[in-house]
Amino acid sequence: MTGAELKEKIIAYSKEIGIDKIGFASTDPFLTLKDRLIEQQRLNYQSGFEEPDIDKRVTPTRLLPEAKTIIAIALAYPSKLENAPKSVKGDRRGLFCRASWGEDYHRVLRDRLDKLEAYIAEIAPEARCQSMVDTGELSDRAVAERAGIGWSGKNCAIITPEFGSYVYLGEMITTLSLEPDNEITDQCGTCNKCVDACPTGALVQGGQLDSNKCIAFLTQTKDFLPERYRKKIGNRLYGCDTCQTVCPENKGMDHHNHEEFEPDPEVVKPQLLPLLTLSNREFKEKFGPIAGSWRGKKPIQRNAVLALGTYKAKEGVKTLIHLLKNDPRPVIRGSSAWSLGQIGTEEAVHALEEANTHETSEKVLEEISKVLDPISVK
Repeated sequence: MTGAELKEKIIAYSKEIGIDKIGFASTDPFLTLKDRLIEQQRLNYQSGFEEPDIDKRVTPTRLLPEAKTIIAIALAYPSKLENAPKSVKGDRRGLFCRASWGEDYHRVLRDRLDKLEAYIAEIAPEARCQSMVDTGELSDRAVAERAGIGWSGKNCAIITPEFGSYVYLGEMITTLSLEPDNEITDQCGTCNKCVDACPTGALVQGGQLDSNKCIAFLTQTKDFLPERYRKKIGNRLYGCDTCQTVCPENKGMDHHNHEEFEPDPEVVKPQLLPLLTLSNREFKEKFGPIAGSWRGKKPIQRNAVLALGTYKAKEGVKTLIHLLKNDPRPVIRGSSAWSLGQIGTEEAVHALEEANTHETSEKVLEEISKVLDPISVK
């Protein structure tokens, strides 16, 4: 069977198993990416979640010797939440970003790649393959760009003509020699809407992201959130969609191609107060299936606590006081102190003054002091 025939069969089968778009790329080193990663490292823009070995990230043959082709895949996900509950005064809600709606996309894409790999083993038994999704060494974005899935936008996402940037990406390195596809011309042009709209200025230049400022990254951290970002995250519990929602290429894009990605409104836009009292078991039962739960409940609950403060939600005072007094995690106690200070009722201030006399964590005491000092001046 010729390479062209193999490629045709792989493309046809990919459609059968629910892959929305497939592309093929060479395994040449990603030299432009290497320069960008070195600069990113120099500027300390990395999140810490990346593969630290830059050569591994840009040299596919280090992962699979004799590799000839990278097969890139994309699955579209929805952008609109049907029957979304409203966040209203007295019943505030948080929000998970679109990329974490429905079943964890890592599992779904791995399933598709496993099926594709099994099919390739049938039609080309001599081929060797290695697949990865999101957490692999290669840059999903760089691979997808080279394979013609889409272009790399100024919002640091792959933008496809068919689905906008609302796509999950995965790839497979293979020893099969298949004709590479052409890259898609960058369509961003002079548009700068995503850069201008970023709440924290994390999109420092076209296609370059300062992860340390990115809300999508900040919502996943487990420590105290820097004060300058607390109000900026708003009611976001996990991730951020601003740079996608403002993108003109995403206008009208809302694809419901996969049942696995259909969101449960009560999961992806949950009430804040009940979220704060969930046990580990209850948290896993409700949020475990979605990608946004991978860091555990602490960052999600911390973000929920901060959202109550940003909303100045008086209905949250009693719960926040309980957390300030009893939660074993300093991050939750300290974040509760900040939110109580933002709400500023007499009951909240009294609880802060009381906590100031028995709190043992220096960082929590610092949070209490920062909110009490301005109050005492008044």
